[in-house]
Formats: sequence, structure tokens, C-alpha cells
Amino acid sequence: MDQATTPRIRTVALVGHSGVGKTTVAEALLHRAGVIPRAGRVEDGTTVCDTDPEEIRRAMSLTPAVAPLEWTATDGQTYAITLIDTPGYVDFAGGVDAALAVADLAVVVVSAVDGVEVGTEAVWRRCAEAGVPRLVFVTKEDKPRADFHRVLEQLQDVVGPGLVCLELPLGEEDAFHGVADVLSDQGFAYDADGTHHLEPLPEDVAVEERALHEQVTEEIVSGDDEQLERYLTGEVPSAADLERTLAHEVLDQVAFPVLVGSGTTGVGIDRLADLIGELGPGPRPVEVEMGATSLEVVPDPDGEPLVHVFRTVTDPFVGQVSLFRVLSGTVRQDDRLVNTTTGHEERLHGLFRLRGTEHLPVETVPAGEIAAVAKLADSPSESLLAVRGRPVRLPAPPRRPPSYALSLVPVTQSDDDKLAGALQRLCAEDPTLVVDRVVDVRPVQTVLRGLGDLHLAVAVERLGRKLGVQVTTEPVRVAYRETIAGAAQAEGKVKKQSGGHGQFAVVQLRVRPAEPGAGSTFVDSVVGGAVPRHYLQAVERGVMEALAAGGPHGYPVVDVVVECYDGKHHAVDSSDMAFRTAAGNGVREALARAGTVLLEPVHEVEVLVPNELQGEVLGDLSGRRGRISGSDLLPDGRCCIQALVPEAELARYVLDLRSLTGGRGTFTTAPAHYAPAPTPALTP
Repeated sequence: MDQATTPRIRTVALVGHSGVGKTTVAEALLHRAGVIPRAGRVEDGTTVCDTDPEEIRRAMSLTPAVAPLEWTATDGQTYAITLIDTPGYVDFAGGVDAALAVADLAVVVVSAVDGVEVGTEAVWRRCAEAGVPRLVFVTKEDKPRADFHRVLEQLQDVVGPGLVCLELPLGEEDAFHGVADVLSDQGFAYDADGTHHLEPLPEDVAVEERALHEQVTEEIVSGDDEQLERYLTGEVPSAADLERTLAHEVLDQVAFPVLVGSGTTGVGIDRLADLIGELGPGPRPVEVEMGATSLEVVPDPDGEPLVHVFRTVTDPFVGQVSLFRVLSGTVRQDDRLVNTTTGHEERLHGLFRLRGTEHLPVETVPAGEIAAVAKLADSPSESLLAVRGRPVRLPAPPRRPPSYALSLVPVTQSDDDKLAGALQRLCAEDPTLVVDRVVDVRPVQTVLRGLGDLHLAVAVERLGRKLGVQVTTEPVRVAYRETIAGAAQAEGKVKKQSGGHGQFAVVQLRVRPAEPGAGSTFVDSVVGGAVPRHYLQAVERGVMEALAAGGPHGYPVVDVVVECYDGKHHAVDSSDMAFRTAAGNGVREALARAGTVLLEPVHEVEVLVPNELQGEVLGDLSGRRGRISGSDLLPDGRCCIQALVPEAELARYVLDLRSLTGGRGTFTTAPAHYAPAPTPALTP
């Protein structure tokens, strides 16, 4: 791509473990850029990016939030930077996916106190999968127990040889007051207003900095043959030359710079903004599909408009707000574009940029920029909007499978009437939520599935606050089944004479088990017209209704063969209803005679876990009545365990697995089959 098309646009996702200070860093960047008069505090609920009551109450980010700013860097260029502050808690990882889908650079925020945590490893792996360039910002260097060098060693284990340390701290904990720039060999001390001035490096820092300068210079020039040749002849590259080469290596994801600072005191924040602009890549091409053909869309402001709706937000005052990124062309007020999936035409009326809850009106949005529009009629998250006649689509993104579920019970009839529509809007806002209507249990359940208990707790709160639907929750009932324990014969009959037209029907049935998973079938073996042909459909219907109504334990009966081999009828009193009722009576009689076996659903479970924790996970699965079917060691050092586990043992498995593995274990499930349960379940 020719980066000169939109050279000064930077879309940056702040990612990292929960609680490392991403929102505080975003606040510091906004304050240092002059966007806000003073930096807010997460603890006080006064930040730009955390505005929902659920976020303020928990003092944590739950959804991605965008915040644009402009920054003039040391290279003299002014950059339009859009920050996307993402959640760190694993239950809200879908917000990280949405941000990385439109980000050109990820700033991985790491705490100098807590170091590399499980969330750091997870987002690093996710950024690599998404192909997003990265740099690392080590924050909280001013806090007690901060240890930059320990964190650097931990990062080396995660990142590998591509780690490039560009700064060293001047002082640590309470004494932290500046940074040493490895490329320019200069020390920068910070004043209270966040600006810096030159300061001579202390001798111990100067020795370490010079050694690191040589190491970093060699690493950078090794990626550029021409610069390497000059370096080997004795020419010393300038800091600007090294930055230009490093920018290409960052774009190619072979170098990952490390910076240090504090979001609270503002030390290093302006340097972070400088290097986001100078080292970070601009908008990159996007692969789209047109039929079976893959096309590359270049972010050319003069091209045909193509818009990616990457997130929707329900605003209680405006309605649905759609956040989008312009992949190509320039979008203007009142443009009309077509949803490439549904063909619905959308009018982009009232364009604006979001900064927290603030709406900043704009007239045009060029390629690479992020903006928002209200009240799109039929374009949920992951939609593409284009000119008519351009049926392109984004490749289907990988879905995070839901691993935790709750049944929703409306509080009032009014809530019940509004529930379906409200859930549809809730899932449009957060695609990692999935709604199921489970008809295999009685009564039928409306089930909300998500990534964890906190994910669903927040969703239920928003359902009430934003959409006005109050619900209570209860565990999802397991869809048990029954099957007949052995073969049995029974007679079903109806005889009713109460004056006038009566009811008469007799059927003789044989009921036997079928192969597991074969389903239930009805066999007609009647000969001689004992049951007239036109009544056999009623007999079959009565049989199937009786099986669905449940056996002795109250669960639907499956995997049986019901054979009707004889019966009786009356020329006047027989009817479809009589034979339907008689067939049901016969089935119930046969099930009572032979008894039933309770069946429970079994799932295929695949667990990804660090290899050193394989034993604990295997033991836990065995304790859940799981049958291990395989285990493979993956190239990244994790182990993939396959097992068959009863569904009843998986209701809280996502929470237990996180506890067992320190958050490093993940799993997916898929229904496999039904198997006999070890003990009878209670009748529902």
C-alpha cells in the first residue's frame, strides 16, 4: 500500500489485562492533547471512556469506547489519532475483537507493578491472529513495587526477539520522574504539567542506556540492508533514521517497541503520542469478498465509498448509534449507501464523532477515519455499506463461542411482550451474546448465552436500564430424555357410550428400543382391516404426541419403535380422535410396563490449556464424568484436550476452569449424543 494516501490518520486500540490502567492512559493522552481540561479518574467515574452506569459502578471498562484527538509530534506532523479503549476482563473480549477489526495499531498496556498477566498473553495472541502491529507501554511506573526490568524480562518471554526497548525509566516508584530515550541518548525529566525538559542521565542509567543503544541500533539496522551496510562501514545512523526503519518493521510486525511512563503523573505520555504517530502505521488495505473472489480495498479518499459498521450502541436519547470506519472513499452528510448483505438503502444523516458521550458533528469522513451515525434501519455490527451494485462482504470473523448461559424470566406480562425485541437490540450491540428459545424442556425457556457470569449480569442490567425490560434469571434446565428399557406390548383403547354418538377405538401396540440416536418411528403392521387405513394417521399422531409428552420421569421419549399390529373399530362410533387417544393410552401403558432409561445430553469438549496444567485439567474432567478422547501438544506450548462430558457437569465449567488455570484455560463445546444417566433426575 502507498501509505501516503492517508499518512496522518492513526487508529489505535488500547489493549491489555483488566485493571492495568488502559482507561487512565487514554485519559492522560486526551488531557495532554488539550482535549479535556483535566484528567478524570476511574475511581470517581469521571473518565471520558467509561460512562455507562455499569462501568462506573464496577470501576472497569465493559465496552470499547472511542476518543479522537489531534497531536503534533516531534517530526512536525499533526496526526488525527482515534483511541479505542477496550475492556480487559475476559468476559468482554468481544469488545477487543471489535476494536482490532478496525485498528491499525495496538498499544499493549502492561502494569509495571503486576507485570505480564494472563490477559496480556491473551491479547498479544489475539493481535497476532488479527495481524495488527503492536507496541508496548509499561505504565504505573510511579507506583509502589514497580519494576521495569522485571517486566521487560517477562515481555521477552512472551514477545521473543522482536522486542525493542526504546526507553528506560529515570527513577522508580515515588522517584520516577522521567525517561531515557535510547535512540537519541537523551534524558527527559517531566514537570507537573506533563511537559518535559532535558536532564543529564545518571551514571548508572547512562551506562545501561549506551549498551542498550548499541543493541537496539543493531537490531533495527539489521532489518534494512542499505542502512546495515552503511552501519558496518562506520556510519552512525541518526535517531530519525532509526525511527524511519523501525516504523517499517513495526508495520511488518517484526519489531515491537517498548515505552515506559505513568498515566497518573503524565510522565512519558507525550512520548507515547509522538511514537504512535511516528512509528504507528496509517490505514491499511482491507480484504473483502465479492462472490468467490477476494479483493483488496485501498483506503483512498477519492475512491468509491465503502463503510464498515463495526459496533452499535443503544443510546436512550438518540436510539441506535452505529460506529463505522470508512474503508474507502469519503462519506458526506446525507449520503445514501446500500447494505451489501440485505440490499437495504441507508441514509447517513447527522454524521458525528463520539468522544465518550460527547457528539462532535462532522460534514465529511475520509478513508481511514472512524465516525458514527444514528438510526440506521437495517445495518447491525459487521455490516458493509457501499454504492449500489457493489455486493462485497467482509470475510466472516471468528466467533467467540458462548460458554455460560442463564434462563430469563420476565417479571410482568408487559416485560414478556417486549423481551424478544429488546434481546434483538441487545445482541445487535454485543454480537458475543446469543439468544436461544429452548423448546426441549417444559416450560419453554428463553436462554441468554455469553462469555461468563459477569457478561450476562451486565447484559441483564442493561436490558432493564436501556431497554426497559425487567427479568429474573434461573439456571438453564438440562434437556433430559427417556427411552424404553425393553420390549413391551400394550393395548390402548377408548370406549365411551353416553347417549348419542359414542367413541370407540382399540389398538394393539408393540414398543421396543431403537438404535441410540435413531429417533422414534411408527410401523404399520395391521392386516385384514382391523384398523381402517384412514385411521392409521391418527394412530401415528397419537403415538408421537404421547412420546413427546414424556415418560414416567416426565421427559420426552426417544429412540423407540412403535408397531401397531392389530385393533378394533366401530362403523359408527370410531373416529380420528378416538384412535389418536387410544394410541396415546397404549404408548403410556407400554412405557409403564417396560420402564424407561433416563438419557442425558453429552457434549464434545475441547480444552486449550498450558501444558504444565494438563494434569489438573484432566483430573477435573474425570471428576465431571468426562471420557478423555485425545490430547495434543500445540506449537505455542499449549495442550488441546478432547473429551466427552455430560451437559449437566458443564453449567459452571467456564468459571471453574478459569479458577483452576488462573484464567489461562479456554474451552469450546458442541452437542455430541445422548447417553444413559447414572441416576434418575427429578421430574421437571
